Amino acid sequence: MTTTNEYGQPVGGDIPNWREPPFPDASVREGRFCRLEPLDPSRHAPSLWQAWQMPDPGIANDREARARWTYLGGRAFDDQAGCERWLETMSGDSDPICYVIIDLADGRAVGMATYLRIAPADGTLEIGHLNFSPRMARTPISSEALMLLIRYAFELGYRRVEWKCDALNVPSRRAAERLGFRPEGVFRQHRVVNGRNRDTAWFSIVDGEWPALHACHEQWLAAENFDANGRQRRSLSSMTEQLTRSER
Repeated sequence: MTTTNEYGQPVGGDIPNWREPPFPDASVREGRFCRLEPLDPSRHAPSLWQAWQMPDPGIANDREARARWTYLGGRAFDDQAGCERWLETMSGDSDPICYVIIDLADGRAVGMATYLRIAPADGTLEIGHLNFSPRMARTPISSEALMLLIRYAFELGYRRVEWKCDALNVPSRRAAERLGFRPEGVFRQHRVVNGRNRDTAWFSIVDGEWPALHACHEQWLAAENFDANGRQRRSLSSMTEQLTRSER
């Protein structure tokens, strides 16, 4: 929305009753399949190390397992002690705010996600540093964990939730669009990672889109959308694609 100022120039529209949202806290967020809880390096490192060490289906050695970390800048540790030290660096500041993803089926940590680049004055934040273990693959946990983060951000009053990834990271780009993030383009030569160029793909959800998207997330998470074996009856991607088409 645009308007015109006293000089006849187009400017952005006013935001009625705008209030700067609070900084997210690291309190527990719980869903049907998983729980997000504040990262505690000493408590969570053993479970996370074990989960991150698990091979993906078809991956038989550590070298290939490390490939999961390529777009995260490479795995930053080689053993459980190193994992704990790395987690300490991730939890040592107010930005990023790190959450551990707990599988409610057995109470074990299976991954990590964060809020970062938090800018309450602008009402924006980013979801990133996603470190999902193979235990989360092809389960509703991966989607629900991110849905919980998105929902909490908008509940606090943020106007925009961002997702950024290496432009060559096709699975991450697909995951963003599956959740309802809208593509905004690619920042060329945006970063240097391990001596290599990184173009960065940007995605976002803004507050005007959120009510309909929230309803879409809730419909996908509903018990009736999963059969007795936990398989989805209707895919999230088909639901968000339909929502996007209906808004055009």
